[in-house]
Amino acid sequence: MDEKIMNITLRKTKAAPRSKRAKRAINEIREHVIRHMKAKEDNIWIDHRLNEAIWVNGIQRPPLCITVKAVKFEDGLVEVSLPEDATVEE
Repeated sequence: MDEKIMNITLRKTKAAPRSKRAKRAINEIREHVIRHMKAKEDNIWIDHRLNEAIWVNGIQRPPLCITVKAVKFEDGLVEVSLPEDATVEE
């Protein structure tokens, strides 16, 4: 089991249309985890609390930066969630 705490800057979300920014932020988190945890695209599981943290300000204003905890299991599944001392920057 491999575990990492990552600080992800959601830079590309500002380039997305206003009505698709929260969805783009989720996709950006997924891409970052795939790249750094060497996982396959269909083996990423995003926790609902992380999803709620992205959507807390609505679809148009996701956070600029978020800290996540990624845990890779032996079967290749990667679980992405908020760490206990989570930071979300506006």
